[in-house]
Amino acid sequence: MMKVMTAALGVAMLAGVAYAQAPADASRNAAAAEFNRSAAANGWRASKLTGLAVHNPQNEKVGEIEELLIDQSGRVRAVVLGVGGFLGMGEHDVAVPFTELKWVEKAVRTTGTGGTTTTTEHGYPEHGMLNMTKDQLKALPQYKYPD
Repeated sequence: MMKVMTAALGVAMLAGVAYAQAPADASRNAAAAEFNRSAAANGWRASKLTGLAVHNPQNEKVGEIEELLIDQSGRVRAVVLGVGGFLGMGEHDVAVPFTELKWVEKAVRTTGTGGTTTTTEHGYPEHGMLNMTKDQLKALPQYKYPD
């Protein structure tokens, strides 16, 4: 009989511990859900930026994003651009500070019902803008990836 009472007391204590943890778990889950919503609304996927064309202010394509370089704190520090190539020949990679790029989000035009035209945003930049010429970028030293 004593073993049964001890077992019942143990189960009751474990249930109490589980119950006490439930509000903390619910709070943590709610915070995680809010973080996910915020990240989705305010962040860009790196995979959507790689391959993006980069133009100069004269709207000439001067390169393409090959890679994003992230520091140990998680901030994007630089962008590696493929520049100077033609049909995959003669291209080399250069690194420029991420803060030097400006992002251009062009609206996509669609025709709605009744023949009206509406403007929608796709949420990612259409291209990057860098205040450098093709020749200035070609003159930069080639970026070498660390081993």
